[in-house]
Amino acid sequence: MLYKRSSQLFKTAKKYIPGGVNSPVRAFNSVGGNPIFVTHAKGAYLYDVDGNKYIDFISSWGPMILGHAHPEIINEIKNNIDNGTSYGIPTELETQIAKKAVSMAPNIDKIRFVNSGTEACMSAIRLARGYTGREKIIKFKGCYHGHADSFLIEAGSGAVTFGNPSSPGVTNGTAKDTILATYNDLSNVQEIFEKNKDEIAAIILEPVAGNMGCILPKKDFLEGLRELCDNNDSLLIFDEVMTGFRLAKGGVQELLSIRADIVTYGKVVGGGLPVGAFAAKNKIMNLLAPEGPIYQAGTLSGNPIAMIAGLTMLNLLDNNANVYTSLEEKTRFLALEMKNLLIEKGVPFQINQIGSMMSLHFTENPVVDFDGALSGNNSFFKKYFHGMLRNGIYLPPSAFESYFLNDSITKKDLEKTLESFAITLKSF
Repeated sequence: MLYKRSSQLFKTAKKYIPGGVNSPVRAFNSVGGNPIFVTHAKGAYLYDVDGNKYIDFISSWGPMILGHAHPEIINEIKNNIDNGTSYGIPTELETQIAKKAVSMAPNIDKIRFVNSGTEACMSAIRLARGYTGREKIIKFKGCYHGHADSFLIEAGSGAVTFGNPSSPGVTNGTAKDTILATYNDLSNVQEIFEKNKDEIAAIILEPVAGNMGCILPKKDFLEGLRELCDNNDSLLIFDEVMTGFRLAKGGVQELLSIRADIVTYGKVVGGGLPVGAFAAKNKIMNLLAPEGPIYQAGTLSGNPIAMIAGLTMLNLLDNNANVYTSLEEKTRFLALEMKNLLIEKGVPFQINQIGSMMSLHFTENPVVDFDGALSGNNSFFKKYFHGMLRNGIYLPPSAFESYFLNDSITKKDLEKTLESFAITLKSF
């Protein structure tokens, strides 16, 4: 494939946009080379400025469950856009999508819409601190909750050490209230609680991680976190920005039968437009302004175009009983056939998969946390990524991201993907 026009556009973009991109992973820094520039997408496919076509395995990082430019979602956007794009005043649509979301997800009474997953997680933390009257939070190494200051914390020197800022601009004062834990290590979390008795406001985590590859919780890990929070009067926050309404109608809470106190959503709930949300039971949500003292606001929150796109998406998912089964079958088939090819080639690997999420790690070690993900052979991953790209398969341009399948992908698309994978493995 030729990428001449994309390369030219990237060169120009770097003159006016930091790094040439508006979100770092798009720059291909982890895999080398220049990013492709997309002109449009339809169904399972992306099309770039050089006329290349790709089968898309990121689905805009999750929200395009039914494929790009779904006709019903596009039609509803077109039907509503002539009415205006933003009011900063309540609309009936906001109540309609709130009612739909609450009906689909367990353990929530009310939901507030914001504009991104970052905003949702930031607001959830403020709400948890306000509810508990405590300041410290526990997050997990490798889990990403957006770029708010509280979340840009790297590991300290020990299991119960406060983190340090991992980005300039994040203050040490902010960092001291965030304690880093190891994903899937319940004893580590228990030790943190013991060292910080009556000080932990909340645990926040991706209940199925998607930002260190797809990493599943070990048996009893989430149950153990639930018990620790209950025993210590702390809140359990599930960041379901990626998994909410994707792995099941009710997200991981439904899929794994675990109750969270606060849940954050994004991506899917906007039908591909910029939307985030956070939700909880009444006793927690009623503390938000204007009903309560905890302040959170946003002029564009509840934007009518985003709301109609999200409502249409949720209705489509709620009315299609087979979509989650179909997606899981396709993802399992792809994972199994890739395993067979890797075994035949003799390449060390781990494939993690749940529902329509999966990731491939070039390592012999089980990948159950961020350190496991770091053990992967990055030179293999670079060959894999670019080999697949040359053959018309668009994968996440980082070894630390999950694949998100969409239901527009056909058996023929999966077969082409596996053919491309077999070709790519010959270069190893």
